[in-house]
Amino acid sequence: MAYLETRGLGRDFPGVTALNGVDLSIELGRTHIFAGENGAGKSTLVKILTGTDRASRGDILIDGRNPVDDPALYKNVAYVPQELNLFPQMSVAENLFMPFSRTGHGGLLVNRSALVEEARSYLERFGIEADPRELVANISVSDQQLLQIARACTNADMKVLILDEPTSSLTRVEVDRVFKVIRGLLDRDHAIVFISHKMDEVFSIGDDYTVLRNGEKIESGKIADISEADLIRAMSGRDIAFDDHFRPQGVATDTIMTVRGLSGSRFRDVNFELRRGEILGFAGLVGAGRSEIMQTIFGFLKAKAGTVMVEGKPWTLNDTASSVDGGMLYLSEERKHHGIFPLLSLRENIGISILSLTRGSLGISGGREREAVQKIIDDYGIRTSGMGKRISQLSGGNQQKAIIGRAMATRPRVLIFDEPTKGIDIRTKTEIYRIMKGLAEEGVGVILVSSELDELKKCASRIITMHHGRITGAFDTAGTNNETLVGAIFGTEVKADAN
Repeated sequence: MAYLETRGLGRDFPGVTALNGVDLSIELGRTHIFAGENGAGKSTLVKILTGTDRASRGDILIDGRNPVDDPALYKNVAYVPQELNLFPQMSVAENLFMPFSRTGHGGLLVNRSALVEEARSYLERFGIEADPRELVANISVSDQQLLQIARACTNADMKVLILDEPTSSLTRVEVDRVFKVIRGLLDRDHAIVFISHKMDEVFSIGDDYTVLRNGEKIESGKIADISEADLIRAMSGRDIAFDDHFRPQGVATDTIMTVRGLSGSRFRDVNFELRRGEILGFAGLVGAGRSEIMQTIFGFLKAKAGTVMVEGKPWTLNDTASSVDGGMLYLSEERKHHGIFPLLSLRENIGISILSLTRGSLGISGGREREAVQKIIDDYGIRTSGMGKRISQLSGGNQQKAIIGRAMATRPRVLIFDEPTKGIDIRTKTEIYRIMKGLAEEGVGVILVSSELDELKKCASRIITMHHGRITGAFDTAGTNNETLVGAIFGTEVKADAN
């Protein structure tokens, strides 16, 4: 019997129908997959189910009752967003029980010792390997993700837990920790709504599914009764051609960037070379130091030792402006915070990087700018109703393509992608893979940092593995199996040349 259901649910915005006639049935003790491409209507549906938005029409029932008549019912539905939503400078225990008024720790004074003791039981139950008094900023990303789930479960009324891309930045081992927690919640007769673009996870943890496309429910059923190909077809409305790999062809042998003895706050003695026209992958657990290396090379973080050479010339470290001027760009995994200007339009977000190309004798030429922006929109397949649309209103995949298009307008020599397909649907992932391959084949040196081993094997010519801030191996992708890569990721030193 359904615990949460919707009947003919619809949501209209000015000029747009975000949801139309959606029927949904979610049962306790089961995992229900919300499947659909970016922009399919999943986020709007979640907002209505959690009470942060109202439907324009249709009904929602929680335990057989309408929460519009009894808003307290919305407490039975908890939501954990894709982006980490914690207070990094507060302790694990404080984050777990925020807001204190909801969890019974309110009042003029908070009993810190009681807070810590109660937190220990939650940390043990959810497998969080952290001291409750530790600052959240100092614990691993996987523990932070589990902490968000645990915080949702401090709500005694919660029966339905909605998880939006909970594993987007986690490795396979860390994903298994999340799945163990999910299965424990199912055993306690909770319902899990799981949103993910990773097909292996969908088929591993899912019981039921609902496919949304263009705001409408396409189909529902049991995961056991549908194939991966059929699910993808239902999501996209078409067959998607998957290449065996997206590795660039005809990689040059000359070196475009050399890193020697580079050390920083979370890594030490890093040595590798990047060849012109290749995609060089970096694999490792979250916290292995991959992103920190890239941020140090680009200039976000300070280097403690070491040198970088680009095309045989010394590279200025600790200076992002010099990096951009010299033809290096870093595309952060946190595109909402470090990639886009969310309050500006798509045109303004792209145009900001091509001012020198659109400047005339009397200043910036609006006509030239529009032409240049439109060319990037067309070349990179950015789906939008118009360049004047606010970029934050685009799907994550289209935001990412806009960032890449903006970057390429500056004609970089080295382009660093840090988790470029995080939270992006399958079709757009494929488009981004093809873009990276095309850039490399044009002679750009591309570095790809990814937590998805399959992604690295599809795209990278070579893969460097890291563990606890050190390189443990470097491998030609075509001749290396997963077991070898996983062993190196977990610290097994492999005698391999990173050059």
